[in-house]
Amino acid sequence: MNEKTLAFTGLRPYKLPWGFDESRPTCLALKIAIRERLIKLIEEENVRYFLSGMAMGVDMICAEIVLELKEIYPDITLEAALPNKEQDMLWPQKYRDRYRAILEKCDSIYAVSEEYTDDCMEKRNRYMVDKCDMVLAVWNGKPGGTGNTISYAKKRKKPVISIDPLDLPDGE
Repeated sequence: MNEKTLAFTGLRPYKLPWGFDESRPTCLALKIAIRERLIKLIEEENVRYFLSGMAMGVDMICAEIVLELKEIYPDITLEAALPNKEQDMLWPQKYRDRYRAILEKCDSIYAVSEEYTDDCMEKRNRYMVDKCDMVLAVWNGKPGGTGNTISYAKKRKKPVISIDPLDLPDGE
């Protein structure tokens, strides 16, 4: 079976039910759901290459899960696909530190632009979709960058595996 590539797309913290508090039960349920789905894709679909856009929120969560899974599946690889080399410049320090820790562990890093441009995010998303075999999306169905990426993936006939964060148990 040929090796496959999976790209991640998803919401930023301010669009997620738990916001920036990743200790909330809903976020923990999402992390478990993503991890279980990735294990299934690795074992059953031979997914070996993962692409993360490295934005705050779902992108970074997915990248961290892939890095954890590398301990079990040492042959999987993670590429950080950055919209620009300054992506984290205006982020809170906590997220900048987390972002840089992930980048240090990535197998490769690709930036579509040296600096921010009006279309660098869209170019990054298209780069990932063009390079992948399938997309894992954490999305609530509302318009925005994640929705645009899903639409582009469907136009390119790439399967989209969707997880709606509003469908996860909140345990509260």
